[in-house]
Amino acid sequence: MSAPAPSPLAVVDAEPLPRQEEVLTDAALAFVAELHRRFTPRRDELLARRARRRAEIARTCTLDFLPETAAIRADDSWRVAPAPDALNDRRVEITGPTDRKMTINALNSGARVWLADFEDASAPTWENVVLGQLNLIDAYTRNIDFTDERTGKSYALRPDEELATVVMRPRGWHLDERHLVDGDGRQVPGALVDFGLYFFHNARRLLDLGKGPYFYLPKTESHLEARLWNEIFVFAQDHVGIPQGTVRATVLIETITAAYEMEEILYELRDHASGLNAGRWDYLFSLVKNFRDGGERFVLPDRNAVTMTAPFMRAYTELLVRTCHKRGAHAIGGMAAFIPSRKDAEVNKVAFEKVRADKDREANDGFDGSWVAHPDLVPIAMESFDRVLGDKPHQKDRLREDVRVTAADLLAIDSLDARPTYAGLVNAVQVGIRYIEAWLRGLGAVAIFNLMEDAATAEISRSQIWQWINAGVVLDNGERVTADLVRKVAAEELAAVEAETGAEAFAAGTWRQAHDLLLKVALDEDYADFLTLPAYEQLRG
Repeated sequence: MSAPAPSPLAVVDAEPLPRQEEVLTDAALAFVAELHRRFTPRRDELLARRARRRAEIARTCTLDFLPETAAIRADDSWRVAPAPDALNDRRVEITGPTDRKMTINALNSGARVWLADFEDASAPTWENVVLGQLNLIDAYTRNIDFTDERTGKSYALRPDEELATVVMRPRGWHLDERHLVDGDGRQVPGALVDFGLYFFHNARRLLDLGKGPYFYLPKTESHLEARLWNEIFVFAQDHVGIPQGTVRATVLIETITAAYEMEEILYELRDHASGLNAGRWDYLFSLVKNFRDGGERFVLPDRNAVTMTAPFMRAYTELLVRTCHKRGAHAIGGMAAFIPSRKDAEVNKVAFEKVRADKDREANDGFDGSWVAHPDLVPIAMESFDRVLGDKPHQKDRLREDVRVTAADLLAIDSLDARPTYAGLVNAVQVGIRYIEAWLRGLGAVAIFNLMEDAATAEISRSQIWQWINAGVVLDNGERVTADLVRKVAAEELAAVEAETGAEAFAAGTWRQAHDLLLKVALDEDYADFLTLPAYEQLRG
């Protein structure tokens, strides 16, 4: 076999990393280059289509199911491909970034699935991008261990049969990888870098382990974006010589536009589809982003007041379960983000009850599984789903034909009996600054006030601030939300952080930078589509 041709891609502005040559091989980079050549032009067209669609939503302030795809929805004959054994029982899934310690803990957690995250729970430093891939390779070859330098505690993998099945999440279509460029100096989409390196190195290895290359697809906005992924899967499987249908993808329905195209998304991916997931925070972010200039009717209250029992959220989740089960796909519920406290048993008791109620509701509604952010929550979620599923791997036989969701139901935000509060504004500023500060240091999953926050929670925080200002919201204390009020709250938070951390630690962090960036994306008249776009320009590494 001849050596692969040199890749037309170049690594730029990146410090060498230990063992990077095991990931960035000539053959792997040549594969990523071919993905880039074939599929980036279509990615660009779809991003332009997003902008046109957003402009149309701004003009009409409404959405509807697509008339041009009505035949797909009306055709009761099609189903997605049957789930492979490794993805048939997904009753509890744990999420987290792919650093070495998390890789071991997530695989050992007792969850059925680990969402290995290169997206919202991972700040895309070059180190995180490359070494995250290396950690997964090491996990599959059982060459991974970890010793915590601070505590001296060692971590190692349990036997293969006790490990979670990995479902990997690449970056969304909107993000490029600045450290990998083609011959014209054009950056490669981060999604193709993450997918390409993972698939190239692990597809055959996973088949040998009795599993396969499984993916979560984030930030999808239309069935046409799902079609692009399907074309990528078909090409990739042919390229490495594995059977068509080996790849399986679960799509996060975390944008309001995708909620109107669930059946079409499954249809486009049907030979490679394994389910849909209800991604709560990004869904709320998408609602605000798309209807941000729609007036009072679309104003969301404090994010913690928008529970999954809100009528418009209930419509979304029930439609998702019905759609998935009608087409033979798994319906996966949302995130339990609570992080147990090692100091406050009462906080844990209250939070565990909330988690249990949330997972009980999902299991009783027909979901086949759900997400948690911490290993201590795995047994709680498992108990909820065990009670409903028993020995069955899922409950796809529950077709939920009682569910009737109209286009208007998904947008009935004004049905909520809650209004924005001053405490909610303060929390949005606090979470925004604290999350962005950690992200700029390379951390994508951050524990803040006993919740695991990722980029989606920072997005909803800054989006709500923007929306409340532009809608002239008056808070419960009688104050109108203005740019000056937000600046005042942000200054108070910065002072509180300095007092909390001490002057030395404060100076060593990126707190002022985070403060300024939050104010930029929350106050600028020109709303940035994604916080991570301007943040990426400031990211170290």
